[in-house]
Amino acid sequence: MDALTRMRCFIQVVDSKGFSAAARDMGRSKALVSKYVSELEDELGVRLLNRTTRQVSLTEVGESYYKEASEILLRIDDLQASVQSSHHEIRGRLRVSAPRSMGDKLLNSAMMEFLAKHPDVVLDLRLEDRFVDLVEEGFDVAVRVTQLEDSSLIARKIAPFQTVVCASPEALEKFGVPNTPADLANRPCIIDTNYRYKQNWVFDVHGERQVVTVNGPLEVNSAAAVCEAAVLGLGFIRTPLFFVSDYIEDGRLQVVLQDYEEPLKGIYAVYPHRRHLTVKVRAFVDFLVGWYAARRKLQVEA
Repeated sequence: MDALTRMRCFIQVVDSKGFSAAARDMGRSKALVSKYVSELEDELGVRLLNRTTRQVSLTEVGESYYKEASEILLRIDDLQASVQSSHHEIRGRLRVSAPRSMGDKLLNSAMMEFLAKHPDVVLDLRLEDRFVDLVEEGFDVAVRVTQLEDSSLIARKIAPFQTVVCASPEALEKFGVPNTPADLANRPCIIDTNYRYKQNWVFDVHGERQVVTVNGPLEVNSAAAVCEAAVLGLGFIRTPLFFVSDYIEDGRLQVVLQDYEEPLKGIYAVYPHRRHLTVKVRAFVDFLVGWYAARRKLQVEA
């Protein structure tokens, strides 16, 4: 048990990027966390971490140990969850990755409802727009907007997904309504740099893929900022439909070029093949499917 505790403390220090943050996350004192990591290094006879007054970093051997130890603890946690599954208990730590913009707009509400329904679950939710490695980084599940091309993963579709081009009525009056995607090249566009193709917007024109390079007064990695800029009339935006549905309903934004959108993608819950689907993951995915289905704003006709 002491060996596992030391191992967990070391991994938490790396994940939290420091002893103080790790101590807060674990509910332990900084001195105790430091003691456990030092004991682990003494036991192994190697230095796992380089320490400075401001930060810690992995040594070369520490990086290898971190990957292997993370895998071992994941297997232990999975074993525990598997035993608990036999009693149909939904409990334990659940690590979830999701895009930041989706979390800020929709996923946070779903997560809070899931936690309220399952109080024995400890949710570790990481909202970030980078493409995480589920296996190496130890995530149980990721929520992704994709067409799902990676065969090393298994997934379940949660909801349909569609992007839209829209602008405020004032912008449409000032700059003119575009009749084809190519017209956007001559109109101001707000660019969400989280979007995979950034300023190169992809459309389906008579069954063929067409890329239109757009420019404008703002480039920002925030869907919320993009929407605010559009509402203020600064230009056209390309964004997920779920993010602007409220603006569209109340008339602050209007959709254009809808006939040229790419085929529907999907919002998926994704998890690795190598790990059995624990009861907590299954319950979480089932909950998300039901939660999204109950919201008509996410129902898009194919």
